[in-house]
Amino acid sequence: MKKQAPLHMSLTLDNKFQNFEFLKSFFYKTMRGEADTWPEMEAVARKMAEEVETESSGSSEAETESPRSVGRWGAAPITGKTGKERVHSQVLKIREEDLCVLVEDKAANGRFVQHPRRLSFVLISRPNLPCSPLSGKVRSVNAGPPKRCVLLLLLPLYASLQKPNSDTLEALLNGILSGTRIKALILTLSLFQLPKPETSLSLDSVSVIQVAYLIPLKPDLKEDNSSPRITLSEGPNTIGRLNVSTTDKRLSRKHITITPSASGSASLSVEGTNPVVVRSSGERKKVNPRGEVSLVNDDLIELIPGHHFFKLVLLPRESERGSYERAAKKARKEGDDVEAIRSFCPDSEKLPSTFRLLSVDGLPDWANTSCVSINDVVEGDVVAAILSNYMVDLDWLLSACPKLVNIPQVMVVHGEGDGRQEYIQRKKPANWILHKPRLPISFGTHHSKAIFLVYPRGVRVVVHTANLIHVDWNNKSQGLWMQDFPWKSDDDNIDTPKVCGFEDDLVDYLAVLKWPEFTACLPGRGNVKINAAFFRKFDYSSATVRLIASVPGYHTGSNMRKWGHMKLRTILQECVFDREFRRSPLVYQFSSLGSLDEKWLAEFGASLSSGITEDRTPLGHGDPLIIWPTVEDVRCSLEGYAAGNAIPSPLKNVEKPFLKKYWAKWKADHSARSRAMPHIKTFTRYSDQKIAWFLLTSSNLSKAAWGALQKNNSQLMIRSYELGVLFLPSPVKTQACNFSCTDNNSSTKKVKQETKGEVEKRSKLVTMTWQGDRDSPEIISLPVPYQLPPKPYSSEDVPWSWDRGYSKKDVYGQVWPR
Repeated sequence: MKKQAPLHMSLTLDNKFQNFEFLKSFFYKTMRGEADTWPEMEAVARKMAEEVETESSGSSEAETESPRSVGRWGAAPITGKTGKERVHSQVLKIREEDLCVLVEDKAANGRFVQHPRRLSFVLISRPNLPCSPLSGKVRSVNAGPPKRCVLLLLLPLYASLQKPNSDTLEALLNGILSGTRIKALILTLSLFQLPKPETSLSLDSVSVIQVAYLIPLKPDLKEDNSSPRITLSEGPNTIGRLNVSTTDKRLSRKHITITPSASGSASLSVEGTNPVVVRSSGERKKVNPRGEVSLVNDDLIELIPGHHFFKLVLLPRESERGSYERAAKKARKEGDDVEAIRSFCPDSEKLPSTFRLLSVDGLPDWANTSCVSINDVVEGDVVAAILSNYMVDLDWLLSACPKLVNIPQVMVVHGEGDGRQEYIQRKKPANWILHKPRLPISFGTHHSKAIFLVYPRGVRVVVHTANLIHVDWNNKSQGLWMQDFPWKSDDDNIDTPKVCGFEDDLVDYLAVLKWPEFTACLPGRGNVKINAAFFRKFDYSSATVRLIASVPGYHTGSNMRKWGHMKLRTILQECVFDREFRRSPLVYQFSSLGSLDEKWLAEFGASLSSGITEDRTPLGHGDPLIIWPTVEDVRCSLEGYAAGNAIPSPLKNVEKPFLKKYWAKWKADHSARSRAMPHIKTFTRYSDQKIAWFLLTSSNLSKAAWGALQKNNSQLMIRSYELGVLFLPSPVKTQACNFSCTDNNSSTKKVKQETKGEVEKRSKLVTMTWQGDRDSPEIISLPVPYQLPPKPYSSEDVPWSWDRGYSKKDVYGQVWPR
């Protein structure tokens, strides 16, 4: 096509403009490639240009409103100008890249919504600017010919237009509206390089498809709602100082370039003069200027090391996302309990008798009802802390929970290897102590996950299932129990010693860890030595749970019944359960499967089947089901195949023939966690939605974690350290203390003791989906995240194993292994 004469184009600010219908028609015809549109467009454009020349001739360089205010196209006139002139003048000050800012609207419930708006076409002309348009040195509208024309079509189109007949336009609109949450489609049409009339515009040449976005984070790595998310389209996206809320001269205008694709891959290259840090799977990698690194979903980016945090979120492919939305919609029709977690709000008196799930990023607010984060745990005036875990990402931990830095004494009991331990030793605060417990038997680990916080008023005991790494506290299905206990009074030291199972459980376990004793200064108590015996100074009489621990060694005699599955057997044998649990089924749910045999599985099942009814009849054997994610569950999860890194079981363990009859699905619609892969570990006995007992633990299904009987059942061999909390029916203690280490007004009343002949009601454990009166004092609701009864595998379901290859792409377009 020949070059056309320079044109100044006008702004149409509402659909009352006389040429609105023509412009709409022009857009449709252009998409269909019809040949007669250009001459018509040229004629109308020249007429519109004449209007602009007349109306905008009074523009002045003195007008200095911020270009960021552009967008309220129908704003009231100021300084005597029309809204049309004002916007046109400001548009001239916008850099070319600023014309492509896309906007998202987020409702209060966390969902993205589209607000119906009037359809408008906006044609904008730009002169060739010799200097930065933000400097204020902008020439008038009449200065020089325009370089290009930009047509903005404000969405949603379906709210304003009838569905077009053009197949090409239909494909374009569908591509834009299906799951991308883009509010503006920007079509750039050069007046001098329009396609030939007989050529229709292709989808790729005109659509802007969002495939990812960057979420700004606070230093604690929580989302910063005061800053907008940055949408990323397919291809290179430049990020720099204009994308952060604070001025930082270390940031370049073009600091990094992120290049995502619709297939789910992404890369980052550093364009500026300072390095960038990328955190991926718990590892922290520095990328120097001109360097490049691959990115995966949920990677964290520090534009300057330690500053300006962003999280990359790759959008699932529409085909996969749509299938899960349809499944959720279907599930909502099947029953009222599908979103049961909405109503899980236990009162403060019942909280110590239940547990809570950890919050999961990317879920709607209702899905995180009563859920917790690490900052809900570590709070108040902590004097000393003991953090027990397997994996520790120190960089994430200090940024996610900065309160830890101010605690005078911190002990970290961990299971990291030598390399990571050396890194933590170099990076840790000076007042922190590291300790890795002795592992006397090969292939064992320190796998326990707990937090012990000492306050001036008491101690907080926390047992949970998450490693101290970002993905565990943000992307997985996890569980956490905690309770505060007051100091014993002086009278407790002279009373007749009363057996407290919880206290013995705790102190026996802590004594085996043998951490280096340290001293803490407690207000009103002076310097005290923090060791295992120190924890006998607290009153645990209000505990309604028991601790089930494993410690490595060859345990014989009375010690054999203190650890592992034999400890669980011992406690259950002493418990009385309702008759409805006779021969009721068992559930084993975990995230790593050991090398099992049928003999050990029967030994383990015998321990979990222990217990009696009121008439002293044994409960009897319970048939187990193993809840384990399928390959399809992992592929379509929030993390895609990457979630399989935290389900580390090899094919040789998973595909043993005798296990086939035990497999059951991970189905968690009622907790909104079907796509949040489980790192939580639970074992339970149930009848419908009632629960005999429930164990939340760090123990996977393995001999190393639970122990195996040897030498004619006279010895229990355990390889690893584990810790769990067992929920049991317990007396309803109407005068139990409602104590808090962080609330000075909390009660510290003694628990009411049963008198002779008095029979107190016992609590009943139920799931979130139990249909009954949850306000009744004896009802304890547990947020069991998966469906009960579990649904067995179908013939098409394949259990996940992490050392097998999967060629079918996940929701991010990735295969496994990467």
